[in-house]
Amino acid sequence: MSTSYLLVDGENIDATLGNSILGRRPHPEERPRWDRLLSFVQDTWGNPAKGLFFLNASSGLPMSFVQALRALGYTPVPLSGSAEEKIVDIAIQRTLDALAEREDDVMLVSHDGDFLASVEPLLDGTRRVGLVAFEEFRNSGFTDLVHRGMEFYDLEHDTRAFNSTLPRMRIIPIEEFDPAQFL
Repeated sequence: MSTSYLLVDGENIDATLGNSILGRRPHPEERPRWDRLLSFVQDTWGNPAKGLFFLNASSGLPMSFVQALRALGYTPVPLSGSAEEKIVDIAIQRTLDALAEREDDVMLVSHDGDFLASVEPLLDGTRRVGLVAFEEFRNSGFTDLVHRGMEFYDLEHDTRAFNSTLPRMRIIPIEEFDPAQFL
């Protein structure tokens, strides 16, 4: 049985949630419940999931967050580098490239188009490849990859990773439309 690797670009998710959805820094209770995301991957793909949470630790290690991630079953990946380097992106790209040499499934949590070139070779028909993001903010390049077999899951609606409804505007598929939400 293969492993499903869950690669989390925490900076990207936090920035999108804060800047694009909430318009301010998210409060702890407004952030995703990361344990639910790990469970979602295991339940959806039926494989054991290994969560790698990439962190920019150039200005120090957020120990309480790292300890919480470990308690939830994640492997924190604290990184450092110069201010000019996108160190989290570099590390995730290298990890995606390394996973191309393995048979494991891969679920990426990010909106960032910088990963397109590293994700594309994974769509070789031998593994499952997925993306978790807020649909309206994911890089448009992922749309082509979804048409080529990449699975897409909305971070809020599909994974149920939040405790409350976020103030998002999304297109509602008619089979999901509930008029009570608007009354």
